Amino acid sequence: MLPNGLSNGIYYGFCQVNYGPVHKMVVSIGWNPFYKNEKRSMETHIIQQFDKDFYGSNLKTMTIGFIRDEKNFANVGTPIYVKIERLHYLIYFSPRASTTRDLFVFYSDELIEAIKSDIVTAERQLDLEHNSILKDHNFFSIKR
Repeated sequence: MLPNGLSNGIYYGFCQVNYGPVHKMVVSIGWNPFYKNEKRSMETHIIQQFDKDFYGSNLKTMTIGFIRDEKNFANVGTPIYVKIERLHYLIYFSPRASTTRDLFVFYSDELIEAIKSDIVTAERQLDLEHNSILKDHNFFSIKR
């Protein structure tokens, strides 16, 4: 259930998977028009690499601040060819990628650029002392 009174948009905060370490996050609350959702939802992007998926796990989220309004992205991407040496960077930022000989093909689009910008904004804001102290809030130590 989504919190009442929280406007659609992109927010930053902290989250915790299965009572483990607390991580920075970006969360999208709304209709996600790019994906044509039929109901309002909350999609959490944890700013942390994990070794395995955690579907079915308990996820606690603490939303702290607002980044921007929800937006529909019309640009679905333009193929760009890059030398393999840059592969590590592009895999992290591109959900649609393939390789062809010594070139790596990825799709750079408005949505990916917005996501990268949101992550940078979230990290900056969450590193501020008045926000970073919330990482140790007792909300994350309570097991339910």
